[in-house]
Amino acid sequence: MNMFYSLSLLPFVILVILLAFFNIETLMYFMVFSTPLAISLKELNISEGLNLSLPSEPIMIGVTFIYFINELTSGVTDKRILKHPITIIIFIQVIWIVITSFTSQLPIISLKFLLSRLWFLTSCYFMMTVLFKNKRAMINVLLIYSISLAIVCIITTIKHSTYGFDEKTADWIVSPFYNDHTAYGAALAMYIPLMFGFLFMSNISKLFKVVCFLILAIFLISIIVSYARAGWLSLVVAILVLFTLFLKLNFKAILLTIVTLVFISVSFQSEILRVVGKNNTDSDGDFFENIKSMSNISTDVSNLERLNRWNSALQMFKEKPVFGFGPGTYQFKYASYQKSNLKTIISTNFGDKGNAHSEYLGPLCEQGFFGALIILILVFASMNLGYRLVYTVKDKSIRIMVICITLGLSTYFVHGFLNNFLDTDKASVSFWGFLAMLVCIDIYFKDEPSLENVKDE
Repeated sequence: MNMFYSLSLLPFVILVILLAFFNIETLMYFMVFSTPLAISLKELNISEGLNLSLPSEPIMIGVTFIYFINELTSGVTDKRILKHPITIIIFIQVIWIVITSFTSQLPIISLKFLLSRLWFLTSCYFMMTVLFKNKRAMINVLLIYSISLAIVCIITTIKHSTYGFDEKTADWIVSPFYNDHTAYGAALAMYIPLMFGFLFMSNISKLFKVVCFLILAIFLISIIVSYARAGWLSLVVAILVLFTLFLKLNFKAILLTIVTLVFISVSFQSEILRVVGKNNTDSDGDFFENIKSMSNISTDVSNLERLNRWNSALQMFKEKPVFGFGPGTYQFKYASYQKSNLKTIISTNFGDKGNAHSEYLGPLCEQGFFGALIILILVFASMNLGYRLVYTVKDKSIRIMVICITLGLSTYFVHGFLNNFLDTDKASVSFWGFLAMLVCIDIYFKDEPSLENVKDE
């Protein structure tokens, strides 16, 4: 049977190879389109070890090889891209991942993590910066991904409707495209601001706007019935970010405010926990009850399990604060760091239920203090770049796009407190692609007086 699958994929492999050598742009578009629809080897019951997503990750690996070949032979990446602060932070992060992979408790696991991060970065960031020298390519990528995600939404919503949109089925109904509804909600939250923003761009056709409006409607319905509470919260934060942009607030002032609020929260954490502890509203099918349950750390199992995972990560960090346990090792090491009073009905003694549920605490225990610091610097540098471009870009259409990309990134950074998805192709295409767009706008397009018309073909 495996041989049959391999032979049936041969024409597809040949097509991908031909596109790679003769039309890399089309291959990149296909990679983007295939990502939301990609299905992992585990979902296909083909492999329990190597868990690639098909067809997106093999394409990413191929694009990575072609990129390095072209880079070595002709230097395709603009030197300004390589010298940009965002790129430099990415380089530092990769170097630190390499260092902590050598000191890892599980070197093979860390090596796999490093390799996957390299093909995500190469195909979704560096290769995208080459593609985004053309302004139209940015809109093409955003629309192509959105159409593909909308297809997933339609399939998922139809399946979900057969269960009466029951909240308990929301987590697994997104299979086989997403492993749970939180990752699905994160993807929707990142693209809702973009579909909304396209409606206000004056230089795109009416047909394009109709398509974006339909996709926006699909996304809004889908995120509501997904019961992805982190997705809802991230959109609220995105609205607040939009409000600060309208007020033309300086990001450094906002950052100072955030740091002050964090300091106050830490200082009064006992009082805050006492108040929050009185909330015993559990998530269920009611929309407003689900919102109230976000702060329930008394009875909500999902929230309690996160506290268990976060505490385990902190305990691991205390033991290895400098280099951590190694990239990608949390899920294999956290079991013994669970405290009995924090375990829930969904906790396991084997610790085989996933990651740290935090984009910040994960690196903290896996790569030490410096690993967490790098991701925080990347967050602040990305948001600072977004704010700066919003205030300095001359063309209105590009400015709207920058606003929407910045809002999309802000939704992911909020998700980062509750989940971590950058070890997946689903999130990497969007996250690193959004950063590539901001960097390219900063280098190539921020001083242009007008954006060329975008016509639907």
